[in-house]
Amino acid sequence: MMSHTIEIIKTALKADNSVSASDRARVLATIRHGGSQDPEPARLAEPRLIRRAEAAHRLGCSLRLVDRLARDGALVKRKLPGRKRAAGILESDLLALIAEEASSESDRLIAIRSWNTAASPSH
Repeated sequence: MMSHTIEIIKTALKADNSVSASDRARVLATIRHGGSQDPEPARLAEPRLIRRAEAAHRLGCSLRLVDRLARDGALVKRKLPGRKRAAGILESDLLALIAEEASSESDRLIAIRSWNTAASPSH
């Protein structure tokens, strides 16, 4: 593509306020490379903070238990951005706690089942 054409497109994209700088750069790079686009580097997911109420809902417990888990160190409270008092919990920490509870629960069920089959008389 001719450089004049690219300059015209670049000027038109700058004039459009709805196009962000990163989108503009991506469109121009696509045009310069003849339509082939390099894959974007994978973005790291930002850690998601959830409120105590949502954590309690996911755990199926009360707000008091969520506070007790935070006090005991099973969950870590973090300040919500731009807030002085409000606290949230990292979703990844909550999911790890849920997974840990699920695995310990399944271990308990396996132990109970094996004990029941060993204790029951054979026919």
